[in-house]
Amino acid sequence: MKTLRTETEAGVCSIVLARPDEYNTITPSLREELAAAIDEADADPAVHVILLRAEGPAFCAGYGLDWSTEAQAEEGKRGRVWDSVADLRMISRFVDTYMKLWYAAKPTIAAVQGWCIGGGTDMVLCADIIIAAEGASFGYPPSRVWGTPTTAMWVYRLGLERAKRYLLTGDEIPAPEAARIGLVLETVPDERLREHALAFARRMAQVPASQLVMLKLLCNQTAENMGLASSRTLGSLFDGIARHTQEGLDFVARARAAGFRQAVRERDDPFGDYGSGPRSKRRR
Repeated sequence: MKTLRTETEAGVCSIVLARPDEYNTITPSLREELAAAIDEADADPAVHVILLRAEGPAFCAGYGLDWSTEAQAEEGKRGRVWDSVADLRMISRFVDTYMKLWYAAKPTIAAVQGWCIGGGTDMVLCADIIIAAEGASFGYPPSRVWGTPTTAMWVYRLGLERAKRYLLTGDEIPAPEAARIGLVLETVPDERLREHALAFARRMAQVPASQLVMLKLLCNQTAENMGLASSRTLGSLFDGIARHTQEGLDFVARARAAGFRQAVRERDDPFGDYGSGPRSKRRR
């Protein structure tokens, strides 16, 4: 595997995103390797708990805009209008991988440091429990232009009004605030994240696997009954539409002309957060 590695000990399978220099951005290779790693851990009788963590300064800074904006730009060269069915099929391959964290029979825990934004939240919010380093940041900046949350987990974690508050602005959410509003379980000092998350996973792994499976399913069924599957389908459809509005097309054109970092900077500068904000400057 080129994008991640796995480690199993004391009933816990750690899946470790391992492209720190690229901020563990989402690529088709990551999608395929993550899907395989989750399936393998879920099928392993020695594993009771799956722990997802990452190397480097960021857990996941979303989709790799280099390949994804380029892929959309290529659509316009084919002489055909946007194919919404093909787009849904494409994005659903990513969504199906993230949802493996939710639908895995065994509990899944995510340990998050640094940035966890955009598509990174589509992924991590599918985990059963999220533990964050105090310096982590969450958010869905593509809600400002060029996307909608595909797994649509925000309302189920935050409730209706708080989900609207953050999705209708795309605002950055520092980890302590994320814990206060219930987006994540808790925060710990940055240097203790791995130790704390692993100890918690090992504590959970002492419970018989059959108990863990039943209790997870019992809890998750509440969200399923609230319409999680239909929300996910709508989010995936709207994500494709948002990428093909005039504003979405303009964003892709600007990314090609000036570079995707500049296009993102221009999107976020009016809000003064993410890479345009003071927290980013402190990280440097």
